[in-house]
Amino acid sequence: MNKTKFERFNFQPFIIEAVKELGFYQPTEIQERLIPTLLRGESAIGQSQTGTGKTHAYLLPLLEKVEPEREEVQVVITAPTRELANQIYEEVLKITKFCNPDQEITAKCLVGGTDKQKAIDKLKKQPHIVVGTPGRIHDLAKEHALSIHTATSIVVDEADLMLDMGFLEDVDRIAAAMPEHLQILVFSATIPEKLKPFLKKYLQNPKYTHVAPKQATAAKIEHVLVPLRHRNKTTLLHDMLISYNPYLAIVFTNTKKMADEVADALTAKGLRVGRIHGDLPPRERKKMMKQIKELEYQYVVATDLAARGIDIEGISHVINYEIPSDLDFYIHRVGRTARAGYSGIAATIYELSDEDAIVKLEKMGIEFVNKDLKGGNWIEVEDRNHRKKRQKKTDEVEVQARKFIQKPKKVKPGYKKKHQSEVEKFARKQRRAKKK
Repeated sequence: MNKTKFERFNFQPFIIEAVKELGFYQPTEIQERLIPTLLRGESAIGQSQTGTGKTHAYLLPLLEKVEPEREEVQVVITAPTRELANQIYEEVLKITKFCNPDQEITAKCLVGGTDKQKAIDKLKKQPHIVVGTPGRIHDLAKEHALSIHTATSIVVDEADLMLDMGFLEDVDRIAAAMPEHLQILVFSATIPEKLKPFLKKYLQNPKYTHVAPKQATAAKIEHVLVPLRHRNKTTLLHDMLISYNPYLAIVFTNTKKMADEVADALTAKGLRVGRIHGDLPPRERKKMMKQIKELEYQYVVATDLAARGIDIEGISHVINYEIPSDLDFYIHRVGRTARAGYSGIAATIYELSDEDAIVKLEKMGIEFVNKDLKGGNWIEVEDRNHRKKRQKKTDEVEVQARKFIQKPKKVKPGYKKKHQSEVEKFARKQRRAKKK
């Protein structure tokens, strides 16, 4: 590929080389809309789901503006999890490796759970770009090991998750230590009310870009509803995993405690199961991610931490052991599969108490198929609402029948019974006629 449509943004040659190497030809919608704004140094809010190309929407223009001769921090990128910070850092390196040796752009990844003293030692020379978790960045700035007061741009990635995890205060402290005329870029899948005071405090008339997904989820995902009925949930889950025999399956739970319980139950049944959640020690989490990427596990049990931003290739199946309380997370979870044009299956084990959530998901555009696992075989089952639908149809026919069978002016004893019998007889005739 010799040409790329990114050339019209007048990026430096090293960025165009990197873009070609990454295989980017046509900018995505969010890149198209944000890159010119960011190149002008303006602040912006980008609202988009995972997989829309937002990381490169801010990385390319920010790297374009770095001045290599200024050996000081110029860009700070914050992310809510270590994994996401590492992932962004890897993307930075994929671009900066194309710099001229005499115009080198340096970057450091600073995350919690790593040796703090080692991090301080490595900061004897300040990097141009800092990527990391808010707590560790703030900590190193407080120790005067990291000079963030020279930075002119800050990125707050996955801001709604930052809010949920209680990291927004640290982001606030970092931004407060930076210059007054600061370019602030906030990226978030949703903009909750509680995020608005932060946005108001730091952003005056920012460009707001909302990229709505073309459809709620990828076209090649089959959304399957599996009724629990009166079965043991982990036994049903185990049987589903065995039946699917996935390339790689992620099972989502809502809490760390439940993730451990499910992983332990599946392990006791003889499966080799990985797990990802916030209570894993940093070293263990890093090792687990490496093992998952190297396909040492066929099954992984995770909390929603893995649904946002963490890119694990080759997920063929997503199973919702529990429906998330925030239904946007259903979209994030199932978005782990059917990536890059592949197909995938998203199966959800549901109980009667999940009915409201399922109805809301259907209103969000999710089309479910109803299946059940019997004797190791998948069978199509009737829609969970088939009884209600049948009752509704019956009621409609009977309403019509009552219109035709008039009540006489004088009624005799036993009239009600006789009238109902005539209504039912008429309704049966109507149904038979419709069938013919």
